[in-house]
Amino acid sequence: MSAIDTGLAGIPSAPRQTIWQLRRKRFLRNKPAVIALAILVTLTALCVLAYPYSLLMGLDPNETNLLMRFRPPTATHWLGTDSLGRDVLLRLMYGGQVSIAVGVLGTLLTALIGILIGVWAGFLGGKVDAFLMRLTDVVIALPMTPVLIVLGAVDLSKLGLSQALASSPGVVFLRIVVIIALVDWTTIARITRAATIEVRQREYVKAATVSGARHLYNVLVHVLPNITTPITVAATLSVGRIILFESTLSFLGFGIVPPTPSWGNMLTNAQELIISAPALAVYPGLLIFLTVISVNFVGDGIRIAFDPRSEK
Repeated sequence: MSAIDTGLAGIPSAPRQTIWQLRRKRFLRNKPAVIALAILVTLTALCVLAYPYSLLMGLDPNETNLLMRFRPPTATHWLGTDSLGRDVLLRLMYGGQVSIAVGVLGTLLTALIGILIGVWAGFLGGKVDAFLMRLTDVVIALPMTPVLIVLGAVDLSKLGLSQALASSPGVVFLRIVVIIALVDWTTIARITRAATIEVRQREYVKAATVSGARHLYNVLVHVLPNITTPITVAATLSVGRIILFESTLSFLGFGIVPPTPSWGNMLTNAQELIISAPALAVYPGLLIFLTVISVNFVGDGIRIAFDPRSEK
């Protein structure tokens, strides 16, 4: 063994890190993203604790008491009561469950539609690509808010559902998720298409195709695992936008139907009381703002963490 080999053998090698360890380090170096993630975790935990809190305090989020209207914060009602004597904090907690659930489920459905359209457009190309991308352009060109209002105003009882079922909280919730997904999939579709076209040109995909691999096999085995990074970033940034869409629909009266609380319809109910009881509008508005901006900071942190060029 040479002297050089002996010398090198005595130098301890640096521990190897996986790609996920590197991404986590990059994310943790991004202080705004870490703070935003802590805010999101705290808000989500508070919303999850709504039912235990209601049992502990003996409160019902939908129980009205006109003798307790507009009460200031007390030991029982920590943020006071609203115009119908309902506990504001408890309704904010339950409303957060609805708003955050719409954001998460809406993002999952949006990502599913966008991935299906983007992958097949990018992988098959030709007429399929042209048709799907023109469909995407049409949806992008539609004015978002009027389309949401029109779809939200559709009476499901006219489509075959009973009136009781059409107005049930579960169906209304699912309708909001589907409506938002139908108009918000375009961004993920275009990002997925671009990433798929890039992966499709790689040698191992061409070799698999020449070897007789079917399109579905190539998509599932070679394409999707290699485009998860841009899809993950795009989906993360979609959560905040979808929460805003739900708030807009509820604010306009086409979203979650009272007495089921959401931050959007709580803001709607408080708009006529902005002078006499401004806190009723400040609380849901502030929570919507914190949630959306925190999601955007976390999404930006994930984008930087997944980008190899951010490693110094």
